Amino acid sequence: MSFNIALSGINAAQKDLDVTANNIANVNTFGFKESRAEFADVYATSIFSNGKTATGNGVKTAQVAQQFHQGSLLTTQNSLDMAIGGEGFFVTAEDPTTLTRNFTRAGAFNLNSDNFVVNASGQYLQAYPVDSNGSPSSVSMAATRPLQISTSVGSPTPTDQVDMTFNLPSGGTEHDIADFNPGNPDTYTSSTSVTTYDSLGEPHVAQTYFIKRTADPVGPPVIAENSWDILTYVDNKPVDIAGGSANTPAASNPNTTIPRSARMVFGTDGQLAPATAPATNPTPLPITTVQLGSTNGADPTQTVTFNFNNPTQFGAAFEVSALSQNGATVGKLTGIDIATDGLVKATFSNGSTVYMGKVAIAKFNNTQGLAQIGDTSWQATQNSGEPIAGEGNSGTFGKINSSNVEQSNVNLSTELVDLISAQRNFQANSRALEVNSTLQQTILQIR
Repeated sequence: MSFNIALSGINAAQKDLDVTANNIANVNTFGFKESRAEFADVYATSIFSNGKTATGNGVKTAQVAQQFHQGSLLTTQNSLDMAIGGEGFFVTAEDPTTLTRNFTRAGAFNLNSDNFVVNASGQYLQAYPVDSNGSPSSVSMAATRPLQISTSVGSPTPTDQVDMTFNLPSGGTEHDIADFNPGNPDTYTSSTSVTTYDSLGEPHVAQTYFIKRTADPVGPPVIAENSWDILTYVDNKPVDIAGGSANTPAASNPNTTIPRSARMVFGTDGQLAPATAPATNPTPLPITTVQLGSTNGADPTQTVTFNFNNPTQFGAAFEVSALSQNGATVGKLTGIDIATDGLVKATFSNGSTVYMGKVAIAKFNNTQGLAQIGDTSWQATQNSGEPIAGEGNSGTFGKINSSNVEQSNVNLSTELVDLISAQRNFQANSRALEVNSTLQQTILQIR
């Protein structure tokens, strides 16, 4: 019996050494969780045995328990690297179509050849699909999909709306529109420009010119000094405003073509006057160009509408406080940002921002019940319970830290001490086995 007891002690010491050695080997493995060998004594008696004199039968390994406490975070330069500050796990899959989900704390991710976010083992990071506002349609394991980062965004969108908010100077220089020449700033009061796009995504510069009119005998309620003419050009070529007024260049004007213009009239309070009398107060709200007639293969029927949002005419200088347009060219990926809740936002060279998905997070009622499958990953078991799906920065799921990875939670100093302790235990049990052998040999030599 004593041989078996000593042998069980040796096996236990060997198991302790194996576990400790594995912890030390993975001290630099991202997301690794250390294990601890836990032992229990072996004790057996029968109903006819004397419990007062019974001895134990040795030791057995009760379990190798994983320790899921937080590891230190290491800052990196990769925006796809992620670390969870909390109890959650990243959700991964072996391939894009499988429904089997693996779970990991190792957040060192990158893009594969198809622009899917994967880890070093090629497992696909799972995310919840989101709408244009970044809100997930469903938060569940069944809803997760492989996260793919598009390197370009959409098809070209031609510009058909330009929004402007500006102030025209009430003391601006007056001019006669017949003298207007875009190449001579002394023939107009103010101007601004915006880049627009055609149906092929090609950029074009749309210029808007404002000319404060000279004395105009229209009479009340219109005050001549508060009247402005508006002209539009695209790529320095004149473009008529639909329904605008025709203009004839002065004989001395080298500019032989002046496009049709619109009229803007302000009240004495500096605000845009209401268009109550179109014949005398033709306020353009909004103004639209005629068809641009593109010659580069783009849609020639494109028109652009200029929306003037709360324009004013105050004593301040000319100022454009807001200027935007709704067109876009094809954008190339320029950056990725991952928020603490896992929302992945991609920015593109055309100024667009697109939400690609929200990184899925899972947690378990009993993390020590998870089954290790290698590659710093686990799978759910009956002991762990079913995965509970959630979002980052919510409850105990944990906050996602972008450009960080979680290091192993192994304490090397503690493991070295455990290694010495396991070695001593092995030696002591070996000595017990040796003593038992000596005693057996002594008994065999009795004559």
